Amino acid sequence: MNLYEHTIIARQDVSPAQIKQIIEKYSKIVQKLEGELVKTENWGLLDLSYIISQNKKGNYIHFKIKGKGEIISELEKNEKIDKNLLKYLTIRVKKFDLDTNYFFNKEKKQEIKNKK
Repeated sequence: MNLYEHTIIARQDVSPAQIKQIIEKYSKIVQKLEGELVKTENWGLLDLSYIISQNKKGNYIHFKIKGKGEIISELEKNEKIDKNLLKYLTIRVKKFDLDTNYFFNKEKKQEIKNKK
């Protein structure tokens, strides 16, 4: 089984309900093709490096997937025609880093520090 990190960027005007639908849609594709979704992260609305289709920001969603290469082919085929998505990227990795949360909200960090 191969390990993949797959990130998609949805348009900035997508509602939280639509983001949940996007996550569910692509999670079902992975499960249908007998893959394992190890972790799903919603990184939220972040600035883009450059304007894409008149969007300055995008909603980032990150999947850690264990499975065959055909899963990625199917995901990318569906993402090409999805009007809510701006970009997607898949990287094959040797092992997952499940401990580090790179896009952890600064406000949540403060809340955790205050609770301790």
